[in-house]
Amino acid sequence: MKILHTDCLVIGAGIAGCVYAHEAAKKGLKTILLSCGPLEDANSDLAQGGIVYEPHLVMQDLLEDVQLATAHLCNDEAVRTLSQAGCKAIEEIFLKEAPANFDRDEKGALRFTREGAHRKNRIIYSKDTTGHALLSAIQKAILHNPAITVMPGTSAIDLLTLSHSSTNILDRYYPLTVFGAYVLDNTSGEVFAITAKKTVLATGGVGQVYRHTTNFQHAYGHGIAMAYRVGARVMNMEFVQFHPTVFAKGKNFLISEALRGEGAILRNCRGEAFMPRYHALKDLAPRDIVARAIEQERLETSHNCVYLDITHEPAEFTKNRFPAIYKKCLESGIDLTKQPIPVVPAAHYFCGGIYATPQGRTNIVNLNAIGETACTGYHGANRLASTSLLEAVAMGYLCAAADAQDIAQNDFHIPAPKEWVIPSEKPDINLVKQDLDTLKNTMWNYVGLVRSHTRLNRAEKILRHLHNEIDAFYKGNALCQELLDLRNGTQTALLITYAAIKDEQSRGCHYIIDK
Repeated sequence: MKILHTDCLVIGAGIAGCVYAHEAAKKGLKTILLSCGPLEDANSDLAQGGIVYEPHLVMQDLLEDVQLATAHLCNDEAVRTLSQAGCKAIEEIFLKEAPANFDRDEKGALRFTREGAHRKNRIIYSKDTTGHALLSAIQKAILHNPAITVMPGTSAIDLLTLSHSSTNILDRYYPLTVFGAYVLDNTSGEVFAITAKKTVLATGGVGQVYRHTTNFQHAYGHGIAMAYRVGARVMNMEFVQFHPTVFAKGKNFLISEALRGEGAILRNCRGEAFMPRYHALKDLAPRDIVARAIEQERLETSHNCVYLDITHEPAEFTKNRFPAIYKKCLESGIDLTKQPIPVVPAAHYFCGGIYATPQGRTNIVNLNAIGETACTGYHGANRLASTSLLEAVAMGYLCAAADAQDIAQNDFHIPAPKEWVIPSEKPDINLVKQDLDTLKNTMWNYVGLVRSHTRLNRAEKILRHLHNEIDAFYKGNALCQELLDLRNGTQTALLITYAAIKDEQSRGCHYIIDK
């Protein structure tokens, strides 16, 4: 078995992982960055609206908005630490070292907008493709950095721990410690090991465990499942945020909340603007309220969607402000300057995850979690718009600084890992896809936007049986990405379901109708 060695192993190439790699390399650390597909295959690349940034941050104002949106379940200290670090990192990285193409006025000053539950304009953006602008800028920087080895088409299988993966049996007496990962080459099928002083999980969200989602195709909670299997603490797993407005005809794609920030109005099939009946902030209410309002209107009108109307705004403004959304809608037969967009809610952002400090520290030695994979408590029970990219940037920035300090000061025990034995049997992809369909439908129907104890208990039984079947199937077959998706997705789905069953209180993203 091939074994690679590095200072830092980063699993996931979204904003959090790339910022970490960029910062670690600046501090002289050799870093390997894994991506299961092409580098741009990340939830970060799909982010449309913007990123919170205040040159002179008024922390109390932002904290109060976060507290309201998160149903007062946010970790105030994490919000303060990450917001301040995030604004500093944006200035340092995305305005200077790897400048992103943010929208600016005729004098060159940054343009600011606002989104749902924000009381002031504090969001900078790049048209309606902010995530792509940030990710492409930072990835360009890391691809030209000789201290960073980028490995697209490679997937982490399991974490290496001193307790279970070392060839030295006496290493079981160390504290629970991670020293790298087993990795699958998705092209050749080869399995190899990468040992590292610091291992960083930046694998993104969990949206693909649901039938309808805005997430990229392999977002099954891989990092969460891998960490849980080796004893990591996970938390707030019931809080899956459903974006209220996803294109409802044909293939799902996100319709940014920024449209509502610029004046778009939600209407039911009768043409009625319904959000004033649900919240004082109307169309800019917190996302969970908007999503449930849409579901209620769909039920009351017996219609399969509602409509987002921006036709009252000048057509040229709309085309210029939202060129990517305009183009995608037009390709699907909708000219949003002339007709309302059909929209439905879909699984979007995960507010839970692996417990982590703002510096990415988990309860396992030398294992870090950053970005959407982690749960610092910043997002509480429901994320405030445009804070996800901010948190991802901040965690990558702070985690790399903390790791550089640790590596400079500490000694690391890195043993030889055990060999990985590859079964010769190839998996039946039809069976894998069928099980993925079962997973997605179960989560959508029973652990979705509106939950009940009956639905959750039904989901738990189905998923537990599926998990047991997959575990046996997994051990007897050679690996592929789809099988990893299924194994890790089912584990993550069970954790979400268990948490939802235990949480008797409706708040934020977790809405249960029979308390």
